[in-house]
Amino acid sequence: MDQTNVQSLVEQVLSEYHHGGRNGLTIPIAVSARHVHLSQAHVEALFGAGYQLTHKADLSQPGQFAAEETVIIAGPKGCLERVRILGPARGESQVEISRTDAFKLGLNPPLRLSGDIKGSSPVTVIGPKGSVHLSQGLIIAQNHIHMTPEDAAAFNVEHGQCVKVKVKSERPITFENVLIRVSDRYKLEMHIDTDEGNAALISTRGEGILIPSHTPGVIHS
Repeated sequence: MDQTNVQSLVEQVLSEYHHGGRNGLTIPIAVSARHVHLSQAHVEALFGAGYQLTHKADLSQPGQFAAEETVIIAGPKGCLERVRILGPARGESQVEISRTDAFKLGLNPPLRLSGDIKGSSPVTVIGPKGSVHLSQGLIIAQNHIHMTPEDAAAFNVEHGQCVKVKVKSERPITFENVLIRVSDRYKLEMHIDTDEGNAALISTRGEGILIPSHTPGVIHS
């Protein structure tokens, strides 16, 4: 293939990505605000013995919901009030915040995939009936894309792969090292935090163009 044909092919591929990706496929993007996942033991420590979280609204991922209950997150320099709990209860408690939130708390949590809390930052969670000090569990969540196996086949990506996503907005930016998570329990959606949403001028929801790469990621269940 001569240089002219190579350049023509490159321009065609870039044009496809610019106008919605190959096959016209785009990624829905959701801004995930600060939130808490609690173990059942910690639910009871904060709200009382035998307490069960109250369903407020379904989330986009099947089986997940926003609870009516909120808590206070406390650090050495300040607090974050009315932080929403997401249900159902998990095996381990975890708090996900933005970098801006971390400055207010006076803490330095690592950037991690949700569920990867080993060695992460300590934090205190305060409820109406008590408080819990987590020796680890505070993280800044790494952006990622939930996909079904059918979605992964359509986008020609696989579980654990890292890709780029170009946000379609008034301030288009490209996120790199976005991790693909594939499960038949998922619904197609990319999750970013509020700092990332503000940078791209997305308040709650948007969409982006997936740009494949072959960079492996690290998946933590």
